[in-house]
Amino acid sequence: MKVAILGASPKEDRYAHIAQKRLMQAGYQVIPLTPFHTEILGVPTLSSINQIQPPLDTLTLYLGSDKLTPLADEIIKLHPRRVIFNPGTESPEIESCLQQSGIKTERACTLVLLSTGQFET
Repeated sequence: MKVAILGASPKEDRYAHIAQKRLMQAGYQVIPLTPFHTEILGVPTLSSINQIQPPLDTLTLYLGSDKLTPLADEIIKLHPRRVIFNPGTESPEIESCLQQSGIKTERACTLVLLSTGQFET
């Protein structure tokens, strides 16, 4: 399963970094998305959503809603199976647009989903 992390970070104390590490340990193919770094945890990063080769199962968000708004069209064009809005990334407007485009959305914590065995549902 291919999972992209929007807002990926090399900083070990960031939830995006912890999520990438745990996703990789669980055997997922991880795509870190950030324009600020070339690799995280040995995985080359992509600087934009439109660089991802579909299909993408999950896009997990670690950017504030103010930074997500300009990316909504790119997310819709990519059409991942689902988008996870981690705590602090919630945006009813973007969530509604994604749902209207047939993309499943989930307000959840990726780390909790992984810890409880619910990530793949």
